[in-house]
Amino acid sequence: MTQRCIEIVIGRLVTDEDFRSTFLSDPHRALGELLERGTHLSHAEIAALIAIDSALWERVAAEIDPRLQKASLKS
Repeated sequence: MTQRCIEIVIGRLVTDEDFRSTFLSDPHRALGELLERGTHLSHAEIAALIAIDSALWERVAAEIDPRLQKASLKS
């Protein structure tokens, strides 16, 4: 189940603008909210996700077709 949870987090990071924004400003809060909703991540997985160059998520998101993106409705 852990690999599936990693896939979910990565999917959210590249397709969900609000989640990505929260993660980039406060990764512990963003991942903590997922953990509270039942996503299972080990301490090592959390550390690995946080260690990834944050610019990667913006670069990948920019390459994803907008039809697959969840745009932010925040102003």
